[in-house]
Amino acid sequence: MNLNDVFLLSPEISLVTLGIIIVLLDMILKRRDLLVGISVLGLIVPVTFAILLCGVVDGNSEAQTGVYGTVLVDEFALFFKFLILGTLALVMLSSTDYLARVGRFYGEYFSLLIFSASGMMLLAATTDLISIYIAMELTALPLAALVALGRDSYATEAGMKFLLLSALSSAVLLYGMALTYGFTGTSELAVILDRIGSSFDSTTPFGSSAMFLGVILIVAGFGFKIAAVPFQMWVPDVYEGAPTPITAYLSVASKAAGFAVILRVFYMAFGDIRIDWASLFAILSAVSMTVGNLAAVLQDNIKRMLAYSTVAHAGFLMMGLAAIGSQGGPFDVSMGPDSVLFYLVAYAVTNLAAFFAIIAIANSTGSDMIRNLAGIGHRAPVLGLVLAVSMISLLGIPPTVGFVGKLYIFSAAVNSGLVWLVILGVLNSVVSAYYYLRVIRIMYTVTSEPKEQIKIGIPPRMALAITGISVILLGIMPSTIMNAAQKAVSVLL
Repeated sequence: MNLNDVFLLSPEISLVTLGIIIVLLDMILKRRDLLVGISVLGLIVPVTFAILLCGVVDGNSEAQTGVYGTVLVDEFALFFKFLILGTLALVMLSSTDYLARVGRFYGEYFSLLIFSASGMMLLAATTDLISIYIAMELTALPLAALVALGRDSYATEAGMKFLLLSALSSAVLLYGMALTYGFTGTSELAVILDRIGSSFDSTTPFGSSAMFLGVILIVAGFGFKIAAVPFQMWVPDVYEGAPTPITAYLSVASKAAGFAVILRVFYMAFGDIRIDWASLFAILSAVSMTVGNLAAVLQDNIKRMLAYSTVAHAGFLMMGLAAIGSQGGPFDVSMGPDSVLFYLVAYAVTNLAAFFAIIAIANSTGSDMIRNLAGIGHRAPVLGLVLAVSMISLLGIPPTVGFVGKLYIFSAAVNSGLVWLVILGVLNSVVSAYYYLRVIRIMYTVTSEPKEQIKIGIPPRMALAITGISVILLGIMPSTIMNAAQKAVSVLL
């Protein structure tokens, strides 16, 4: 590696360095609550390096390649770096009350979060199958430890389930990558595209039987990461057993990283067979939306409800992956990947707002059951309002950002001829109204016995305010995020 390679990886390197510093300070500092401020303020360094990389990419009008051609720093990678770093900062702020209640694991908690985030940032920038696999493992292993950090029976079970199923999905993904390498003779995404183009057989799905099986296995491996049906079996138990801040982090950051690597791989390596994989994602989208929403209707635990909700939203996101035919926007790029990136931001701020409110409520009530939300709208008006607005945004009602996200996704699908999928998406949105609006109904119409006021620390209040305001603000003014998304995906096309 040369100095240019180090500079291209500077956000990830500085982030890993911050994680190591947190581990060392945990052994020295007597006041471990100081680690919260140090961790959040320490993110200024990787954010600064990411901003500097933005200047380099814009100044050269082209992507910067390094580390022997395995890392590509472009607008797409930088978009996800900022999204993941922002999510990481907000989750750290929201975790202070939880850690104060638990009273341990400060250093381990923040360092594992940081190490996992560095792997997610690498996933969006890697252009080699081997590097992608390594980045996925760097992401998954710290997350497995974080899920089990509660040290009770539910957390231990959730951590073991996540670790074992993650290992299984990694094996499936690696086998798919091996078949792809065997067919093309390379692990570099750009070269894979050229090799497939030169030997493509239009009479066979994905060009050949070997590539067909390889792509199916790669989709299965990535499907675990984005919690898509039929690879979602880990989601409800892990979401329920993990500490709630980690559940929030899993639902947002892990999904963003998963879709980042899917877009990178399928547009850079399998572009010549996009019609085939678009059909595949359309089927997965339909199944994920339907199964996720129907299962969420039956849940009494709000974390399990949001677990199945994230499965359904994975289906909405895959609708954008399937929508590849429409052209539009100032950069003349496909609305499909544009809408996916915007929807990821919309889902991130909405889901984080919901989970941050749930963290505060659960810390007070000691329960994640939906029935225990009774009276929250009157006992804690701000918490109730944020949770209600986030439910409305997840449902897709204006003027929230969730409505704009679904509007972009549905428009891209219609323009691509996927009218049947849009109709199914609208029907699933109607089904989801039952369990989203049920939460609001219980908060405001069901009475409860008088209880003590819910207390929230200053850092969680900041996280709650940022996400709650963003849900409405981005719904009213979505152009900034959409323009950034269009610029980011233009490099893939």
